Amino acid sequence: YSPAMTDFIFMVRDRSYMFVTGPDVVKTVTNETVTAEELGGAKIHTAKSSVADGAFADDVEALLQVRRLIDFLPACNTSGVPVWPSFDTPERVELSLDTLVPDNPNKPYDVKELIGKIVDEGDFFEIQESFAKNIVTGFARMEGKSVGIVANQPMVLAGVLDSDASRKAARFVRFCDAFEIPIVTLVDVPGFLPGTAQEYGGLIQHGAKLMFAYSEATVPLVTVIVRKAFGGAYDVMASKHIGADVNYAWPTAQVAVMGAKGAVEIIFRADMNDPEKIAARTKEYEQRFLSPFVAAERGYIDEVIMPHATRRRVARALAMLATKKAERPWRKHDNIPL
Repeated sequence: YSPAMTDFIFMVRDRSYMFVTGPDVVKTVTNETVTAEELGGAKIHTAKSSVADGAFADDVEALLQVRRLIDFLPACNTSGVPVWPSFDTPERVELSLDTLVPDNPNKPYDVKELIGKIVDEGDFFEIQESFAKNIVTGFARMEGKSVGIVANQPMVLAGVLDSDASRKAARFVRFCDAFEIPIVTLVDVPGFLPGTAQEYGGLIQHGAKLMFAYSEATVPLVTVIVRKAFGGAYDVMASKHIGADVNYAWPTAQVAVMGAKGAVEIIFRADMNDPEKIAARTKEYEQRFLSPFVAAERGYIDEVIMPHATRRRVARALAMLATKKAERPWRKHDNIPL
């Protein structure tokens, strides 16, 4: 169990293994025939169990990547994030971001492209890349200072949150908060993944882990809603309601309890046989409720920003929050929904 007590675990493919009981004991006790690789190899622990954070081809690459990770981390939780010389101006404008999000709200795009274009020199170190790919977590720098990035990935499951994604992001947020690393959250989430498998697997409790992690965080929290932010998934993704400091939205953002189509089919179920009425109701819902300006009117969004200005606005927000000090009432310890 000692590896699991550490903050990060890296493995070498086809060479490193972790398991509580080895293949021989498994064969004796459960009569399962399994190899060491199938039981506890790098592929298993990075893609299925989520015990490991990354797998590399050989020892040299693993050590180089560990060094790269250490460059992003502070020496201790009181020393502040490391500052590296940056040749990338915080005022850089990325005009290509204005066309990143497709006009069709159901068409995906790669959120890693967005991350690469707003962080210093496109340098992004991803954590748990092979697990719960519908959410992306990792470290980058803004103005030479380390930040944690949490982003929904529309390329996988349309970016929905499920149990695995919630656990992955919650642990990452807790780590960043423990070491005073600011967190930038990029939101494009249509909701939580429905279905019996998720509910039986404790989606409510796993989703609560992410909400708890964000609400307990005292580090600077900057959120950008890129496209969809619906329902409870909007809440848990560093919304204003659970303590985010600065919340921006792109003009393409849609903030609501649910999407227009789903809402209209529920509210106007009697008109389901009339396509024209449904289309009119859908358009009305989109204009009345989905606009980011409606959320801004109510104070849920601080400002609607142009996509090409995202880097500049996030950098300014982080600079403003650099001296943030959040006071919490004393207690023995919190009770995270484990």
